[in-house]
Amino acid sequence: MQETPPNTFTGYQKFIIAILAIVQFTVILDFMVLSPLGAILLKELSITTSQFSLVVSAYAFSAGAAGLLSAGFADKFDRKKILLFFYVGFIFGTLLCGIAPDYEFLLMARVVTGIFGGVMSSISFAIITDLFAIEFRGRVMGFVQMAFASSQVLGIPLGLFLANMFNWHAPFQMIVGLSIVVAIMISIYMKPIDGHLKLQNKSNAFQHLKAIFSNANYLKAFAATTLLATGGFMLMPFGSAFGVHNLGISITQLPYLYMVTGVCMLFASPVIGKLSDKIGKFKMFIVGSVITSIMTLIYCNLGITPLWAIMILNVLLFVGITGRMISASALMTAVPEPQDRGGFMGVNASVQQIAGGVASIIAGLIVKETTSGYLDNYGTLGNVVVLAVFLTIFLMYNLHKYILTKQGPPVTPVPVVSSEAV
Repeated sequence: MQETPPNTFTGYQKFIIAILAIVQFTVILDFMVLSPLGAILLKELSITTSQFSLVVSAYAFSAGAAGLLSAGFADKFDRKKILLFFYVGFIFGTLLCGIAPDYEFLLMARVVTGIFGGVMSSISFAIITDLFAIEFRGRVMGFVQMAFASSQVLGIPLGLFLANMFNWHAPFQMIVGLSIVVAIMISIYMKPIDGHLKLQNKSNAFQHLKAIFSNANYLKAFAATTLLATGGFMLMPFGSAFGVHNLGISITQLPYLYMVTGVCMLFASPVIGKLSDKIGKFKMFIVGSVITSIMTLIYCNLGITPLWAIMILNVLLFVGITGRMISASALMTAVPEPQDRGGFMGVNASVQQIAGGVASIIAGLIVKETTSGYLDNYGTLGNVVVLAVFLTIFLMYNLHKYILTKQGPPVTPVPVVSSEAV
């Protein structure tokens, strides 16, 4: 096996980064498109804010359950096979969303989608950890997290356009079409990723899962993830409704807001990833947290505001959020031992989804929609988010200290790769 030059990626590694970014793009878009569709779904399905938050939470809770159930098996199989299995299931769930005739069917479809889609990020992060040394994971995460920005630049505006042009089913049908192409590319071009199988002991899935939950350092990481997810999921469900009814943005202007924010994040994400590797992932997390807190307090207390000002504030808010996402994701990959990576990532994703589901429900209880559509208590919601952000910093600090102790003196790590030479 050839070692990768210190500051370059092989052609195959570049393909892995690209394909994982596209996978994340489709999964994130499937989740995020619900937020801008919120204003449409509240009207079309005649549902309340609490019912809509339940649609969002249904995905999160089912994803959390799936993460726990799959964690014991995640390190027992070739990661390519696991990736394909869950991605095909995600495509099926999204197809159900694309044909849902009513609220109840949509709720069921989100459960199915969550069972499979909610595990995708953990599988992707396990693959990244297997193929890339810790010194370069900030860069890799920066590129993979561009999927978040791409979904805003390309996916959400296009999804809203299709929803306005046809109906709210169209965005999900678009995601299904793209995902089928991606699944075929994974099947044909991705090599087996099975180096971790050599490190496995003979414990069964239950014993493996028990060992993960018995590790005190892993539990600290899961606690940090819980609060990390709380802040993100609280603002997301009612973003479009807040923009339309509180800030004075029209439905037709929403795509432009998401597009401008997404374009800026396309440029910012790789820069944030490189900075995470250069100045330190925990330092980058602190910077992102401070920016997120300041912009959340400003944004959540706005009234009618010009679109250009909202765009600037939204971009700054997402710079902070993206800074936290990339640096925290890179830090988390350094926590598990090689033989526990898949299981740890699965449980971590599960904890994230469950915490996000609870946060979404809490947000639905805090925020109240008036008869005019105006959302009350959004400022209070912002205060809760900022509190969660600052509490997370303390948990991530303890995690950062553990990682430094675990790594010891700087060495040149050799990534765990497939038994086939890259």
